[in-house]
Amino acid sequence: MRRYTLILIPDSEEGGYTVRVPALPGCVTEGDTLEQAIAMARDAITGWIEAAEKHGEPIPEEKLPAETITIEVAA
Repeated sequence: MRRYTLILIPDSEEGGYTVRVPALPGCVTEGDTLEQAIAMARDAITGWIEAAEKHGEPIPEEKLPAETITIEVAA
C-alpha cells in the first residue's frame, strides 16, 4: 500500500472539485462531489503508477504527509 496526499480544490463557479496529487507530477483529476473526486483520484493514481512502471520510471513515495496552510495576503 502507498499513501499520497490529495489537494482538493473546490470549483465555486461550476461545483465539484479538482484534485492534484503533488507527489506524482501531472496527476490531476476532478469529480462532481467530494466522494467522486476521491474515487477519481484513486483511479488517477493507479493509472499514473501503472504508466510509470510500464516505462521503467521510479514511483515517488511520500515519506511524510504534506502539510497545507491557507494564508491571507493584502493585494
